[in-house]
Amino acid sequence: MRWQQVLAMLATAAMALSARADAGVTDKEIVVGQFAAFSGPAAQLGQRLNVGIQAYFKAVNEQGGVNGRTLRLVTRDDGYEPDRAVAAVKALIEQDQVFALVGAVGTPTGLAAVPVLTAAKVPLVGMFTGAQSLREPFNRYVFHVRASYFDETERIVQHLTTLGMKKIAVFYQNDAYGKAGLEGVTRALERRQLKPAATATFERNSVDVAAALQGILPAQPEAVVQIGAYKACAEFIKQARARGYGGQFFNVSFVGSKALADELGPAGMGVVISQVVPFPYTPSLPVVREYQQRMKEAGQTELDFSSMEGYLIAKVFVEGLKRAGRNLTREGLITALESMKDVNLGGFEISYSPKDHSGSKYTDLTIIGRDGRFVR
Repeated sequence: MRWQQVLAMLATAAMALSARADAGVTDKEIVVGQFAAFSGPAAQLGQRLNVGIQAYFKAVNEQGGVNGRTLRLVTRDDGYEPDRAVAAVKALIEQDQVFALVGAVGTPTGLAAVPVLTAAKVPLVGMFTGAQSLREPFNRYVFHVRASYFDETERIVQHLTTLGMKKIAVFYQNDAYGKAGLEGVTRALERRQLKPAATATFERNSVDVAAALQGILPAQPEAVVQIGAYKACAEFIKQARARGYGGQFFNVSFVGSKALADELGPAGMGVVISQVVPFPYTPSLPVVREYQQRMKEAGQTELDFSSMEGYLIAKVFVEGLKRAGRNLTREGLITALESMKDVNLGGFEISYSPKDHSGSKYTDLTIIGRDGRFVR
């Protein structure tokens, strides 16, 4: 009888060890990491994404957490530089012992960091980038929440050509992000038997746009599609307007809509930006009403697209945690997220499967109006 009891105890202990949670999970807490730009010319992107994530996490914690555990977010600043992103991810995994990652910002930083988290088998939910190079080939540890740059640029080109515009130039950042956007615009134009009227580039974390102006303005394009961060895009617009350029400017969502409007001031009137999340200023959808309420509860009076995206990333991540159950592991979270087929989060749908982590196809177009306000 004693041997039977001992064997039973050993079996129970073995089962407990096999079901033991991964790093970052205790009986009372789940530690989550975020690497993003919190300093430098792209700082507002990481900062505002973080605000939205924290607003949702705060609401979840106040309601008792997820399956009895509260959420704690640890951040590391990568300054929108690839080498710093690698160091940030290593620190989050090895030093901060995070369970999972959320809300990464950028294509070049993502391309550098994803191999690190993949090797460690740490899932990442929500990348503030739509680059195809981070979607193909498929990576089971990365879950996207936003539409791709191909989706956004197709929407922009469709809109412009519907208006009869064919002379479309591209101003793009000289890195993986900019080249991904350029490829998206080029593909969309080719489907309509068109080519870019002109292309010109600039360096990441720089506002030196002199050469780009010389490369684009002489072509007299009807519109310029910009693939860059907000400071450089704003500088190009202001200098182009000062030189008498009267065409239209279009940006993809990564630019940081509110940040771009703030940088441009009065020069922002009429600039168009594609979006991958619902319009955050009008509570027409349940998820937007919820976002506005949670932001208010978190003491955040400023609404914007970036914090809206952060909120949605957090919401998707928490839904995965809920589905994973109390015996939480990283593999369990991946399986749980992959069970989210056509999940409606209140007017914003997410869909994953074991072979597809693209998440969403949602796109929209917005315009910077009077006093920097956005209209649809």
